[in-house]
Amino acid sequence: MKVVLLLVVVVGVAYGEEYTSKFDNVDLDQILSSDRLLGNYMNCLLDKGKCTPDGTELKKNLPDALENDCSKCSAKQRDGAKKVIRYLIDNKRDYWDQVAAKYDPEGKYYKKYQEEAKKENIKL
Repeated sequence: MKVVLLLVVVVGVAYGEEYTSKFDNVDLDQILSSDRLLGNYMNCLLDKGKCTPDGTELKKNLPDALENDCSKCSAKQRDGAKKVIRYLIDNKRDYWDQVAAKYDPEGKYYKKYQEEAKKENIKL
């Protein structure tokens, strides 16, 4: 479901037919363990704060990733998305709920990705 969403949100940026690997070496553990860094990314995604250049690109490409099954994502980006989603759901549910409300207000992607999430042991 939004596994795809947050992968692109935190790791990928669209360029041509694939998302760029420019941000693949972002330290997700550092972001997830820092309330300040994570909060900055979330505020960017939720239109509540300024965006860094990578945050702007991530926010811009999120709808495409959701709509197209992350077809432009690399394996590393998919793995990163799963990690971020698990963390948000398990530890920062409020952030998860806000992102879902903004990017999936009708529950379309929830339904679309529910089975994939279940296979990955992600409890939506």
